Amino acid sequence: MTIVTDALNPAHPPEPKPVSRRLVRLMRRPELGAITGTIIVFLAFGITAGNSGLFSMAGIANFLQVSAQLGILAAAVALLMIGGEFDLSLGSMIGFASVTIGLCVTQFGLSIPVAVAIAFVIAIIVGALNGILVVRTRLPSFIVTLAGLFILRGLTLAITRTVTGRTQIPYITDGQEGSFVVWLFGGKFGAPVFAWLAAHGVIAARPDGSPMVQGLSMSILWWVAVTAFATWLLIKTRFGNWVFAVGGDDRAARNVGVPVDRVKILLFIGTALSATLFAVIQVLEAGSADTLRGTQKEFQAIIAAVIGGCLLTGGYGSAIGAMFGALIFGTVEMGIFYTGIDTDWFQVFLGSMLLIAVLVNNYVRRKATEAR
Repeated sequence: MTIVTDALNPAHPPEPKPVSRRLVRLMRRPELGAITGTIIVFLAFGITAGNSGLFSMAGIANFLQVSAQLGILAAAVALLMIGGEFDLSLGSMIGFASVTIGLCVTQFGLSIPVAVAIAFVIAIIVGALNGILVVRTRLPSFIVTLAGLFILRGLTLAITRTVTGRTQIPYITDGQEGSFVVWLFGGKFGAPVFAWLAAHGVIAARPDGSPMVQGLSMSILWWVAVTAFATWLLIKTRFGNWVFAVGGDDRAARNVGVPVDRVKILLFIGTALSATLFAVIQVLEAGSADTLRGTQKEFQAIIAAVIGGCLLTGGYGSAIGAMFGALIFGTVEMGIFYTGIDTDWFQVFLGSMLLIAVLVNNYVRRKATEAR
């Protein structure tokens, strides 16, 4: 007599091992690829640029600052991409917000806090217009925001040249360097900690004993705060569920009562606000504005979000993944500089990483789905 065990009987397949279930759950995490990529990038530059200063306190401060500014954009872009839309006007919004602050302060005599508030109000209006045009016309957001890219950049150039005769606005923070708002967006934090570390020989110090690095850019705190807020929004709130539902299938979401149009409009407002935050940080750090500021940042933010696990088709991704995508971006950009490699190769890296990230994300997601 033949005995058929449960393991050989198709009607009673073996239960998946706990390790297998944990592996499948891990594979379903959208940020897995970005975390792995971050480890690889750090190891690669640790070997090739270990003595170049990249991982000195100054080097770390530099690549964290670059990563932070892009990461602020990437978090908002990730939410919008999860919701199934794109915002190509992001970079132009940065330039427009920059000159808005500059003109308000230097030409109209407004204080920096008022100028910053005006820039954020304009961002809400621009984001709402983008969202309303997308949901009312049913045109692809790619087309609507591509038009916005040219309109905003053209307005930025035309208005600035008409008013000032130039494309740059200097001396915005002159006389207001001690303002709380200037410090909040463009200052540094952690100065006492770095002074203590320098005094005890942990980090490099100048001949007078002061630390070589006076503190970290406030943009890093903003990066962490924006990413944390976006993550909380996605995971812990009803709105986050709506975002995933809208990106997965907006028609089905509408049928179950999700306010699809409102969700998309709010997401577009979010990307415009993130672009303005980026602009405020840069203006108050540098003390100047430029009409070309933000050029191509929309594409860099999309690349960071895709590296972080967001699908171009929507309905899948995370803000944490976008954070690691931005960290990879900043590390590689500064790593190439520190190692003396021709910076033109950075563009090659970005294009390659975008293609690889899309292929890996699709493959991992397909395998995880098959393993359910």
